[in-house]
Amino acid sequence: MSLLKHVGTIGSLTMVSRVAGMAREMIFSRVLGANEVTDAWFQALIIPNVFRRLFAEGAFSAAFVPMFSKRLHAETNEAGEDGLQQARTFSQDVISVFVPALILLTALFEIAMPGVIWLLSDKPIDADRFDYSVDFARIMFPYILLVSVVTLLTGMLNSVSRFGPGASFPVILNLVLIGTLLGVEFTHGAESSIVAMGYVVAWAIPVAGVLQLAWLAYWARKEGFRPRWISRPRLTPEVKRLGKIALPAAIGGGAYQINTLLQVYFLNQLEGSAVSWMNYADRLNQLPLGIIGIALSTAILPTLSKFVGAKDKDGASRVQSNAIELGMLLTLPAAVALAVCAVPFITVIFGGGRFDADDAAMTGGLLAVLVGGLPAYVLVKVLVPSFYARSDTRTPVYAAFAALAVFIAFNFAFLHRFGVEGVAAASVIGAWLNCLILYAVLRARGHYAMDWPLIGRLVRQLLAAAAMGAALYYGRDLLDHVYDLHLVVQLLAVGVLVAGAMVVYFGVAFAIGAVSRDRLRAFTRKRVPNA
Repeated sequence: MSLLKHVGTIGSLTMVSRVAGMAREMIFSRVLGANEVTDAWFQALIIPNVFRRLFAEGAFSAAFVPMFSKRLHAETNEAGEDGLQQARTFSQDVISVFVPALILLTALFEIAMPGVIWLLSDKPIDADRFDYSVDFARIMFPYILLVSVVTLLTGMLNSVSRFGPGASFPVILNLVLIGTLLGVEFTHGAESSIVAMGYVVAWAIPVAGVLQLAWLAYWARKEGFRPRWISRPRLTPEVKRLGKIALPAAIGGGAYQINTLLQVYFLNQLEGSAVSWMNYADRLNQLPLGIIGIALSTAILPTLSKFVGAKDKDGASRVQSNAIELGMLLTLPAAVALAVCAVPFITVIFGGGRFDADDAAMTGGLLAVLVGGLPAYVLVKVLVPSFYARSDTRTPVYAAFAALAVFIAFNFAFLHRFGVEGVAAASVIGAWLNCLILYAVLRARGHYAMDWPLIGRLVRQLLAAAAMGAALYYGRDLLDHVYDLHLVVQLLAVGVLVAGAMVVYFGVAFAIGAVSRDRLRAFTRKRVPNA
């Protein structure tokens, strides 16, 4: 199977997952709205997801996959085991330790969950609200056990070029939640208790986890992997080595996950449905970051590593400059559009049902602040590969913890003065600090510095984005007339408005030299030309 087909498989399934995820959030907002119950629900989901991203999808996966793949493609060893048998043995040894450790972690959190919820709240809350907050978290936390094993199986399947199952399993969660949300809306009705509905939807998370595990286990068996889930732990030298590799990486990636938990803590100190508003706003904020930032970060690392390895500083600088230029060319209009049309976009996408106009106004205000950090987040994703290409994994960690310190200090000093938008502003300030630290270090070490032609094109991109923002400012009122129409009509109206904005942006960008046909062709060439 060709590389293009692999990328197409992963990309198409990822796109399906993102569309399903957005549909899930649109239905969730209409069925459950934004209130104390949804705050508790989103908080309960964040807790296992933080540990999943920290260990299963981050450090553990990064350490396990290369070690597993190495054994899979190894020659027959002295014991007469071929590559497949060696890979099976290694994965079984890992599972024998990994699964009991996850069970122990889950059991500890189930017992300690009242304390965890109390720490995240740190203020007097209603007894009933505290009870269902703990219940939601206890119901959802076992998902970490299920999805962590799913991640392990995904790594095994990716090693044999079976990418589809691993790329498709997030769709299962979205479909289960969509089905559950529609089910509770039709069976419980508008007058039903939101708490009761919250319990039903909470149970959908572990159910989806079981289905995801069954899906990956089926494909693993088809590829010849039949692990035993419960077996005597075997702490072999290779399993110990895996732990030594994964643990420092987990600590290094901890800043982002600590930030997530602390954000929940600060939001819980505020009145209103701050956790829910932040969740809905961040959904739209994450769309450009996921599509642009992560894609660029993944794409440039191999090329940067090649130039750095060949000691070709000019080549590495060209790649870095082109990534920055392309990233900002796509990110700046997205950030400006989301800022100018924050409330209309939120109203169309999430409004209706239990998500009222006040919720849309609060969420839109949050989104308008959050997207101020979107260019910084993308730049961080683009700059970090320069460190990884030089085998420097420490500097990005130091920068991330510096940003975390600023985020904490800002919130302790100004939380109640600026409210929920202050929490968003603290994240934005932290993101720009992170970005500036990374660039300053690269420049100080002589690895990379932006040249004046690039800076000039970035300034012109800002001017083009400003022109587009002005057009959107006067055109967004057109959406006021579609709020009471069918959702399909509302989405079409948003699409027309966005298309018109893109025509203005790229038209002005071409006119003032922010981008040219030659530059666009340069981004698609295999060899990156001079910047």
